[in-house]
Amino acid sequence: QVQLLESGGGLVQAGGSLRLSCAASGRTVYAMGWFRQAPGKEREFVTAISRGTTSTYYADSVKGRFTISRDNAKNTMYLQMNSLKSEDTAIYYCAAGVSASSDARQYPIWGQGTQVTVSS
Repeated sequence: QVQLLESGGGLVQAGGSLRLSCAASGRTVYAMGWFRQAPGKEREFVTAISRGTTSTYYADSVKGRFTISRDNAKNTMYLQMNSLKSEDTAIYYCAAGVSASSDARQYPIWGQGTQVTVSS
């Protein structure tokens, strides 16, 4: 069973940047996505990328600020987050599945999450 390991979370001031990574074990390349969950809120879609990196999808709330990418040779996905806002504070989870989707139910494989805290 493939495992996902996120890294790169932390504390940053509003307007700052962070880069998250999600490394997948094994050699199988999956479509991947990022979701986040803020305290007291449901998990929400952030962004997703197809297996071949040809297609990317973003939630409206992060368009123009966040960029998803991947390096299939390293089986690693990245999330570059710029112009961070306090409302971006959440636990960020990476997920893997057959096809890129904003629907969390399409991802059977999940990481443990990494905390991102944006101070205002």
